Formats: sequence, C-alpha cells, structure tokens
Amino acid sequence: MQLREAVRELMRSGVGRSGVALLALLCLGAAYVLITFPLDYGDQQWSNPTRWADFPKAAPPAWTNRLRARPLAEHQILEATAPTDTQALPSGIVQTFRLPFDYPYASPPTFLAFTLGNVSFAERAPAILVSLARPDGAEVRLYRHAVRGPREGEAAPYRRYGDEPLRVQLSTDESVVAAVQAFLESEHNIRTDARALGGQVDRILFGAPTGRGLETEPLTGRYEVLVRVAVRDADDGVGLVRFVVGGAVFGVMGTDSLGRDLAQGLLFGLPVALLIGMAVALVSTSIGTTLGILSGYLGGRADLLIQRAADVVANVPVLPLLIFMLFVIGPSLYVILFVLVAFSWPGMTIQVRTMILHMRTGQLVEAIQSLGASRRRVMFRHILPQIAPYVLANLIFAAPAAILAEAGLSFLGLGDPSIPTWGQILESGFRTGGVYVGYWWWIIPPGVLIVLTGLTFMLISLGLEPVVNPRLRRIR
Repeated sequence: MQLREAVRELMRSGVGRSGVALLALLCLGAAYVLITFPLDYGDQQWSNPTRWADFPKAAPPAWTNRLRARPLAEHQILEATAPTDTQALPSGIVQTFRLPFDYPYASPPTFLAFTLGNVSFAERAPAILVSLARPDGAEVRLYRHAVRGPREGEAAPYRRYGDEPLRVQLSTDESVVAAVQAFLESEHNIRTDARALGGQVDRILFGAPTGRGLETEPLTGRYEVLVRVAVRDADDGVGLVRFVVGGAVFGVMGTDSLGRDLAQGLLFGLPVALLIGMAVALVSTSIGTTLGILSGYLGGRADLLIQRAADVVANVPVLPLLIFMLFVIGPSLYVILFVLVAFSWPGMTIQVRTMILHMRTGQLVEAIQSLGASRRRVMFRHILPQIAPYVLANLIFAAPAAILAEAGLSFLGLGDPSIPTWGQILESGFRTGGVYVGYWWWIIPPGVLIVLTGLTFMLISLGLEPVVNPRLRRIR
C-alpha cells in the first residue's frame, strides 16, 4: 500500500478523523505559542521571580467563582503610562494618574502593591503621592516617595527606575501603616497602636469601621487610585504607574506557589511536548528503519554488526545513564532528547530487518536485481515504499512514548528547570506539596494535557491499523 492510500485509509474511519482533528488542534495551539511567546520565555519570564511579583500565590482559576456562593476577590492590575490630567501651579506642575476600579467582594484584597517606572526629569526630582479614594467619599493618603536627585557627574535628562521599576508592598510598608493609623484617628476617632494594624491594612482600607475597635464590615463599590506626580517642567514625568489589588482567584488556570500564570506555562509546554514527540519519533524511526533495511538486505557482517549493536543498546539501563549525564553536564532538554533518540532505535531495527529478510527473496526484488539496479536503489526506491505504512504507524506510536518519557523524567526532577514543560509543572506541584493541600488546578491540567496528547496519537494509530493489518480492511 502506498503512502497516499494509507492516508486515505486513515481518514476513512471516524477514529482516524478524530485523531487528525485533535492533532490539528494541538498544532494550531503550538503555532499560536510560537507566534506570540518569545523563544526565551523560559529563561527570561517563567524562571524570573520578579516577573511574577504582582501576581497572587497559589490562586485558583477565576471561573471557580461561578461555583461559589460567596465569590472570592479577583486579581486586578491597574496600569497607566500617561497622566489623566495635568494642573499648572506657581511652584510647578502636578500630573494626576487616575486608576478607577470596582470592588464588589466581601473579602478584602490579599495584598496591595504599587510600582513606579520610567521616571525622567531635567532639574528637580519629582515627588509622588499615592492616595485611595473610597466609595464613602474618604480619601486615604497611602504613600509618599521622593525620587532621588541627580548624582555627581550625571548629565540631564536624568532617568530613574527604567530597567528596575520601584515596587512597594503597600500592605506591609511602615509608612502606609502610619497613614492608615492617621486615617482612623481623623475620620473615625479610633486611636490604635501601629503594631495592632499589622496585617489589617487591606481590611481597613476596604471596609467601614463598625465602632467596635478595629472591627469592620465590607465596603463595596467603586474605588479610585490617585497618583499625583509633582514635577518642575512639562517634559518631566513618569512613564509607568501600576497599582495591584491582590485577589484570591486569577485567570483561566490559576497560579502556582510563585505566582506564575499556569495558563502561560501550559501553553508554552504544548510546542515543547510536540517538539519532543515529533523530533524523537522522527529521528529514532529514521535511524531504526535505515539500519533495519541495511541489516536485512545486505546480510553478512553488516547484519551481524548492526544486530549486535542493537542488542547492546537495547539492554543498556537508560535511567541510570541519564542521571549520570545530567549530573555531569547539568539538566538540559537537549541531553534528554539525545538519550531518548540514542536508545529508541533498536526495536525498530529488529522489526524492519525481519520484514526485509522476507522481502529480499521475493520475485519483485529478484526481478529488479536482474535488471541491474544498484543495492541503494533496490533498498530505498523499491523496498522502503512497501514498508512505509508500517514505518508511519510506528512513527506515530513513538511520539507519545517520547512525550511520556520526558514527562516522567521531569516528574523525577531530571528535566530542564528553565523550560516550562508539563512534566516540570507536575513535578513542582508535587514537590511543593500542592497535591496534599488541594491545589488541584496545579496538578490536574498538565496531567490531562499529557493524556490528551497521548490519546491523539493513539487514535491516529488505531485509524492506521487497517493499513498495517490487511485483514481489517477485508472485514470492514
């Protein structure tokens, strides 16, 4: 059967069409990742803790709020790159950044954070004032900051917080605690010690005092963050203002214990998984098929040498060898790919050799040899097309095996930590105890994706069964 006929036979069955549809969907997802994600995403973002500083830790997906009687606070990141309005004063200019947001939740935020970046000025350094306008009309002045002035020998314009923005954890900052203490005394006549406000800042800012000490009730409605920047010249200013209202739920897939968006990690792991499966399957199948044809057709010493090499490689303990190589070289995806390819070809070689030994004495091969065809032409122009459907079926079988092997190695802690793969995400979830404390969104999705990918190739292989076994075509 020719390759074109094999594809037609695959698409004739519902199982085969389902497998092809799932594979096309996975390939579309991988293409989306390759277009939208940087190639160094693993090193520069996934493995960079500062990238995830403004994200909640171990937060379940946001859609789980639909299953709760009392929804949890959703994570909100408010950001502006230009002031909303500007006011000229005799002493200078005040630029105001307004960041409004709704807060309808009964529980307070998990944390509050403020980020300032890309500050530039020509003479006098800007002064920053961050305030929170509440639904009850009160305005709380949370944080003041004076940008550092020019250094000796530094030329104008002066720039601050470009590569490393200033980030302040407002929930625990001492100046914010003092500001909340002053707010309670001035607005509600509540005097309290700063130590008593430890861990209570978010609840007080997003609540209304009941009159019984520091007890509050939820204050829902529309809030607004006001960031006022006092500058000297019109060209001075701030290029980034960010205010984070920490939530208890986040995104489509939630976050891990470091605050990393699991949806991004799972998406980036898709092309990595397909690359591992396709690369290992294609290279190992090509090596095994080529050596099997050579061994079966040439015979003699070539056959003996190839078969003894296959026996030796097939009996090498792969896991201890891989552990040794990773210990010497270091964790690397390329080492894993090399080992999987280097030890995956013997089975294919032995199977193909058996088929070639039968075909070598056939009338077709003898007729071609009698016409003066070279050995190379006989092997790769006349014998290879006859075993191509079988090789294709084994190629499809090898892909999920390679994906599962990489996931298993990563789960054992032998994977490349700089690249987010599904096995790595599973391993980090188990290593940090996520499975024991109920972080199901961290454990189940990567496992489901591994199973789905394996199921895709299994359906395709089931659709190709009539190609390998002609009896099934006659039965159908």
